[in-house]
Amino acid sequence: MTDATEFQDSPFRDSPFQDIPTTTLADLLGREQVMDIGIRPLWNPVPRIAGPAFTVRCPPGDNLMLHAAIYRAEPGSVVVVESGDLDYALAGGNVCAVAHRRGVAGFVADGLIRDLGEVRERGFPVFARGVIPIPGGKSVVRPLNERVRCGGVSVDAGDVVVADEEGVVVVPGARREEVLTAARAKLAKEAGETLDAWEEAHRARIDKVLAEQGFEG
Repeated sequence: MTDATEFQDSPFRDSPFQDIPTTTLADLLGREQVMDIGIRPLWNPVPRIAGPAFTVRCPPGDNLMLHAAIYRAEPGSVVVVESGDLDYALAGGNVCAVAHRRGVAGFVADGLIRDLGEVRERGFPVFARGVIPIPGGKSVVRPLNERVRCGGVSVDAGDVVVADEEGVVVVPGARREEVLTAARAKLAKEAGETLDAWEEAHRARIDKVLAEQGFEG
């Protein structure tokens, strides 16, 4: 088995989005790029993950392609799984351990896993719908790195996936540089703004809307 130390110098390992909060990205991209609240971190405090999507489609009851993906995803990738299966686990402790050792940044799965204690102890980030103790089968082949639907969001291979305790946001690959530049500018502006200045501007904006709606309270 290939050891993750071979991947330490990979250009995929450190994403420039690593320090960009999902809240900032959500403000810029809107609701359609934010996964639904069912896709959540399965242990806390979970580290923020950010990286290019490696996409996987698993039919209900079968997890073959996720298990294949851990040997094919580039280090630094976020493995994104379309499944929707709430009866069988897509992965367990050993699969997560191997993915972690091979440099995968984390899993974002529209489904379930098992062996949560092992996953938490290893510190491997998993964002999914929950936990169930029974594993799925391994027989159905599907193409890897095609468009998937996860948490209500369409994800293409190479889109940037950012996940933290607030949720999961998908940055379309074609907008990567535009969104990164806008996010950095937004964070810099916010860092230079005092709470007093924010409150003044916020109150003026709220009072303006209330006045326009005829509120007199």
